[in-house]
Amino acid sequence: IKQLIGISLFAVCILLAVVPILGVYSYFHAHKLVVKEHTLKFDNLKEEVNIVHLSDIHFGAVRHKKIINHVADKLNELSDRCDIAIVSGDLADGSCVVKEDDFQAFKKVNMPIVFTPGNHDFYPGIENVCRAAKKAGMIILDDEKMEFKGLNIFGLSFTFGDKEDVSNEQLKQATDEDAVNIINYHVPYGWDLFTRLGYNLQLSGHTHGGQFYPMRWFCKLMFKYNMGIFEKNGSYLSVTTGVGSMDTPMRLGTDSELVILKLRKK
Repeated sequence: IKQLIGISLFAVCILLAVVPILGVYSYFHAHKLVVKEHTLKFDNLKEEVNIVHLSDIHFGAVRHKKIINHVADKLNELSDRCDIAIVSGDLADGSCVVKEDDFQAFKKVNMPIVFTPGNHDFYPGIENVCRAAKKAGMIILDDEKMEFKGLNIFGLSFTFGDKEDVSNEQLKQATDEDAVNIINYHVPYGWDLFTRLGYNLQLSGHTHGGQFYPMRWFCKLMFKYNMGIFEKNGSYLSVTTGVGSMDTPMRLGTDSELVILKLRKK
């Protein structure tokens, strides 16, 4: 810049000082869990339910058991006003081995925790991730469904094409006309299709909202539904920016969040 315009030494010092200040802020901001709330209304809801939606914890070499303990403590704080927690994939990030006791902090959470694998869960070995999750008492929905307080929850696992995909017919057969149908799918794709098949709510993550600028701008171009709550014709899509971080443990312009979805009768 100095080759083009004149900049005083004072201005140069100010600009250089901004870099570590932003770095420190971004680091601490990434480690602060923010709780957001949204009310979603449905015609066929049998009873009011509060869901904690979270994703992309990214347990790994950089953010190890500390992030698991942090999330577990936060979920316990919310357990007095929430009924169930649903994790939309990427419990691990693949940067370290996952041992069977690594997620034990979740065992103390006073509400059920549902988990459906995302793409990063396969990198350290999906068997290792699922073994640790099961030992921590988590409910794994791997292309299967469960019922909870009038909700029909289907977990659609991420696939790299190494197994047969769940067909549209199978997805439709998994719905229940008398319940609010929820599909837990790591990536924010397929919302229009899932809605046509009978799903009222899709829970996704994956994008991190871009995590920091300028990636946040690029993510808006890459993903039609980048972050937040979307509604169309009575159907909802929740795309959370996630709890953890990808690679660099920093966030600038996005939050590490847990989203409380308050399901209410329309």
